[in-house]
Amino acid sequence: MKHLLATTTLVSLLTLSSTALLAGDKHHKRHNQHRFDDTARVTHVEPIYTSVRVASPRRECRSHNYHRSDYQPRESYTTTIAGGIIGGVLGNQLGGGNGKKILTVAGVLLGGSIGRDLGYQAQPTSRYNRGDECRTVQSYHQEQRIDGYQVTYRYQGQTYTSRMDYDPGNRLPVEVSVRPASRRYY
Repeated sequence: MKHLLATTTLVSLLTLSSTALLAGDKHHKRHNQHRFDDTARVTHVEPIYTSVRVASPRRECRSHNYHRSDYQPRESYTTTIAGGIIGGVLGNQLGGGNGKKILTVAGVLLGGSIGRDLGYQAQPTSRYNRGDECRTVQSYHQEQRIDGYQVTYRYQGQTYTSRMDYDPGNRLPVEVSVRPASRRYY
């Protein structure tokens, strides 16, 4: 008996729910019976272009040479020795007796000092260096890009035009809706 009661209850519930579903489906069909989908023949597609400014980074390098002068002392004792010899010869010629010895020593020292100073004068040396200077610069140009399409199509002998985001090809899906006109015709 319990099984019979459970089965009867289940069958009743299923019957009631399917009736409600069918009634809702009829209402849905009645609501949309004036709309349907169809296709129209595309007669012309015209791209719509927009001009945009586009930045392109590029690396720009310039090479340049520059001259650099350095002053470096000579590292030779030749001038000091030559100055000492010349100073000693001159000092030896000027004096007499013990004075000759003193003037010779003084000439050697003074000549050596003058020779050293002349030898250590900075001598210019030149160097040529090559340098590259690089930087990134923006280069701009105008570009034409497609912004949409002006689509002309025919449906039921009438010509229509719409702007679209894509090229639909040869056939265009259309939604057709029929409703009574707001004016009365007698």
